[in-house]
Amino acid sequence: MNGHTGLPEGPWLDGTRHSFVFLGEAGSGKSEIAISFARALAQADPRPVHFFDLDMTKPLFRSRDSGAELERAGVTVHYQEQFMDAPTLVGGVMPTLRDENRLAVLDVGGDYIGARSIGGFAPQLNQPSAAVFYVINAYRPWSDTIEHIDGTLGKILGVSHVKLTQLFLAANPNNGASTTLNEVVEGFRRTNALVREYLPLSFACVREELADQAAQVLPVPVLPLKLALAYPWQDV
Repeated sequence: MNGHTGLPEGPWLDGTRHSFVFLGEAGSGKSEIAISFARALAQADPRPVHFFDLDMTKPLFRSRDSGAELERAGVTVHYQEQFMDAPTLVGGVMPTLRDENRLAVLDVGGDYIGARSIGGFAPQLNQPSAAVFYVINAYRPWSDTIEHIDGTLGKILGVSHVKLTQLFLAANPNNGASTTLNEVVEGFRRTNALVREYLPLSFACVREELADQAAQVLPVPVLPLKLALAYPWQDV
């Protein structure tokens, strides 16, 4: 499948992987990306897709808020009800990770605090059947230097026990619903300049209205984003 029409091409689509994890700083856009990725999976693969909202660190921008839309797209959504920010962990993750006949998408809470929630799943996430994506947004202040990126990523890998060999970097050069193509290109350039000596960027995430244009100018596959989350005081 062409990267700009659905799932971005890469080794995560080699047929051996059925578990996909999205990590990143709070505000990096990983929940939006996980939602769009799960929706594209449901369209591209006949196996049932199970989406796990493991975000326990914030009351806003939780992927569970788009649960009804995901269900309509054929994705089964799992999450645990919370009272305020009381930490809870949704069940059923490990059986799904072990089942090659089901696809699992895990949206993990922001930074290393949220990443603790998947530490117990590390033995399965470090298998060839899993792909772990770390999202970097050039328009967020914690991603403006390699020191910031490396510091946060190091803490996340430390508490989640995910091996570096499982990791793919995803660029999210978006700065909101009004992001322009020029901003996408510039944001990707900034991120690539910071990380290319260490790990390559595997794909870029671009608002669906700009995805076709971005695919023509970016050197990596593109995942189109259909924005699903908004502040309660915004129109969706």
